[in-house]
Amino acid sequence: MDDHTQDPPLRIAVVAGTTRPKRRSRIVAEWTQAQADAHLSGRAQVELVDLAEFDLPLLDEPLPAAIGDYSAMHTHRWARQIDPFDGFIFVTPEYNHSMPASLKNAIDFLFAEWNDKAAGFVSYGLHGGVRAVEHLRLTLAEVKVACVRSQVALSLFTDFDLPDMTEPGVLGPGAHHDAVLRRMLDEVVDWAGALRPLRSRREP
Repeated sequence: MDDHTQDPPLRIAVVAGTTRPKRRSRIVAEWTQAQADAHLSGRAQVELVDLAEFDLPLLDEPLPAAIGDYSAMHTHRWARQIDPFDGFIFVTPEYNHSMPASLKNAIDFLFAEWNDKAAGFVSYGLHGGVRAVEHLRLTLAEVKVACVRSQVALSLFTDFDLPDMTEPGVLGPGAHHDAVLRRMLDEVVDWAGALRPLRSRREP
């Protein structure tokens, strides 16, 4: 008799990685979530996590995150949000050749909650946000996140309608992004599933 219990569905967070007013990350994150919901139906639960809803200050924990002894209520709240997820899709623009400070700060607050999970990327900017993701990959590697190869890179010139650059505009991704996004989602789910045994070893 096979008493193997089926694993619960994977949980994937789409992380909107900016906090400034009139940002575009929420628009891009909502599009990403909708596409992921449709493509991963039955394989994973997809949820939107918006950094702007957590009001994290600049890192103010007295001890390094790797020690795991968090003291602030906002850190505990952020940790409770991130810990249950198996993987992430980070939505990030490029700010001055790198990721937004808000996203780097949010990652730095935690350690174990990121460990042994998978991540993919949807970036945007004048150059598709690719340089932001290169920096983000290095940061995530240090907190033991496995980053997949495929990346959606949206151009402000061709994938947004921006009659006024001071406004978020309207997102209209080119059709060529669809196949890349699906491939990236598949990679994240495959890696998140493969890493599940490592995550289960540290569960209480």
